Amino acid sequence: MYAIINISGKQYKASEGIKVRVAKQTGDAGTTLTFDEVLMLNDGKKMEFGNPTVQGAKVSAVILDHGRDRKILVYKKKRRKGYQRKNGHRQWYTDIEIKKVEGTVSAKSAPVSKKSAPVIEKSSEEEE
Repeated sequence: MYAIINISGKQYKASEGIKVRVAKQTGDAGTTLTFDEVLMLNDGKKMEFGNPTVQGAKVSAVILDHGRDRKILVYKKKRRKGYQRKNGHRQWYTDIEIKKVEGTVSAKSAPVSKKSAPVIEKSSEEEE
């Protein structure tokens, strides 16, 4: 079973036992996090898509570590003006391990209907 979850505006595939590096979350190492924004749920046979989220589904994870990513250099320059700026940035991250994916995929009673082609009627003005 796996789920697509939204964490800090980004989407991640979550299945039990995998480790994911996400944007910095609050809490110390060992803290349990619960993510309720489950966008899709798959149990191996059926999929359920949320509108916008799947009702009753949640993902539990444990914080492993916090850290900072490698440095990204930002360089600005305007030609022939003598303007140059060099700046660095290191983004904070949190390593988490997915412990449990909870939720059930409900069986839809009505299948998704395909839209039929639109009916175009000729008006009396077009016929003349």
